[in-house]
Amino acid sequence: MSGMYVKICGLRAPEHATTAALAGADAVGVVMSDRSPRHATEAQALAVIAAAKAARPAVDTVLVVREMGATEAAETASRLGFDVLQLHGGYTAEEFAAAAAVHPRVWRAASLATTPNLRAGDYGEERLLVDGAAAGSGEAWDLGLIAGAELGDDWLLAGGLDPENVAPAIRAALPGGVDVSSGVEVAPGLKSGDLIEQFIAAARAAA
Repeated sequence: MSGMYVKICGLRAPEHATTAALAGADAVGVVMSDRSPRHATEAQALAVIAAAKAARPAVDTVLVVREMGATEAAETASRLGFDVLQLHGGYTAEEFAAAAAVHPRVWRAASLATTPNLRAGDYGEERLLVDGAAAGSGEAWDLGLIAGAELGDDWLLAGGLDPENVAPAIRAALPGGVDVSSGVEVAPGLKSGDLIEQFIAAARAAA
């Protein structure tokens, strides 16, 4: 990884995947969770993957789940052609191992509010994403929690980030990368191409 790794999450429209990839995003995420305003159908997921890869083949495509069983999620990620599976929330180390046996690239998303001893790699994940307690809410959280944590070297910061605050958040928390979803939306689940471009530029400038 060189520089700041930037992930744009919660995409459902192929044009936003194209915008993100062309603007230099390292990853685009698709959420498949019925309770999320960003929930995507399989058809939408396939369209996002196709658009992102057409714009920039090296971009990582990430399936994000939080209620789906780990093995089912891994099978879904493989079947739809995602590069990465991101398990969000209370999955166990055993479930991560089961998922990785099906789909080798698995990321873990968790919160210091609920898992204060969080550390990258503890569940065998390729990458750790550190989120706020209310994932997907767009609410900022106390980055001071990071000061006492031993997160490891390569982790992504998420939760409440937007084009205006991502640079100071990077300077405060020193993550290996950042993840945004609601911070590049004009309404819940409705992304803005302009905000996506602004976020990526701001994150790159701060790195």
